[in-house]
Amino acid sequence: MEIVHKTGRRKKAVARVFLRDGKGDITINKRELTNYFPLSTLQYKVMQPLTLTDNEKVYDIMVTVKGGGIKGQAEAIRLAISKALTEIDPEYRLILKPEGLLTRDPRMVERKKFGQKKARKKFQFSKR
Repeated sequence: MEIVHKTGRRKKAVARVFLRDGKGDITINKRELTNYFPLSTLQYKVMQPLTLTDNEKVYDIMVTVKGGGIKGQAEAIRLAISKALTEIDPEYRLILKPEGLLTRDPRMVERKKFGQKKARKKFQFSKR
């Protein structure tokens, strides 16, 4: 099998995933998964598409991710892995789609408006 390349995004985080046959190694920015994401919840998010499709020990995954925070990066990686798995086998779509793993989350940070403190917060108003 050749290398499958897919991109996933969440907020400002962009993840590029390269999937190939292997023994289940996940490398993120040249670091191990447990080293890059020390929290078990974030490790679970990254592994979720592989666990649902029973592919934990089938593919080697090399990821480059930049931008955003640690949670946004984990969710961007999850989306990219899900996309790559559906390209390998279209049957996986029936498993991943109901879990919401193939949906790009469109929520972004609202921009700051001029004449205000933040996006919604205003400067204190004094009537007198």
